[in-house]
Formats: sequence, C-alpha cells, structure tokens
Amino acid sequence: MRPLLVALNSDVSARALGKGPGRPLNDEHDRALVLAALQAVDFVVLFDEPTPCELIARIRPDVYVKGGDYDVERLREAELVRGWGGRAVAIPFVSGYSTTSLVRTHPRPLKRGGSTVVNRAVFLDATA
Repeated sequence: MRPLLVALNSDVSARALGKGPGRPLNDEHDRALVLAALQAVDFVVLFDEPTPCELIARIRPDVYVKGGDYDVERLREAELVRGWGGRAVAIPFVSGYSTTSLVRTHPRPLKRGGSTVVNRAVFLDATA
C-alpha cells in the first residue's frame, strides 16, 4: 500500500485565502497534529504558497484529492498530476461541516475585563 501524505496550508497560506479574520481557527501545529494522529495518514507537510503546486511537482503523487467545494478540473494542481499520468479527484462536499459553517454558528469570543478570552479548540470530523 502506498503512503498517504497530507499537504496542509500553513497559517500564512491559510490567511492568504481570505476567509476572514481569526482564520485559521487552530494554528498549523495543532492542525498538523490532528491529521498526523489519524491512522491512515503517514506524513503531514505544511506549505506556505497559495497552492501546493511546487510541492506536488516535487512529490509527483499518483492521486491528488481536493474538497468537493472546488472544481478540480480548473485547478493547476490537477493539471500537474495528470501530466505524469496521475489522477485528480474531488471528494464530496458535506454541507454544514466546513470551518466556515462552524464560524457562522459558533458564538464570538467572550470579553472579560476589557480583554478577549479565546478558548483553543480542535474541530475534527469523525465520520466513519
């Protein structure tokens, strides 16, 4: 069985996606630890660029997987992978389970004595 490598947006890269203030909710270290703890994941690597094209070109994966909220046919990453005979696929998007949905429904941080109280949390979709 081939190893599973997960490329993860660094905090810098995630902020550049323009999803709003306070993003990402969890820092890159915490997000990487959660992914690395999954039994199916062999390696986690962070990337700072807007897309993982440079990393993909170096690793040359057989399969590139992206979330279903992206049109994989329009991504430069997919074109790269297909260039050496690999596959690019999109996994189904499950409405209501994105970080953006959590941010919309989660209460704002509490204010105590003029300072903001932020509780750190890791959100993990544990569907089987």
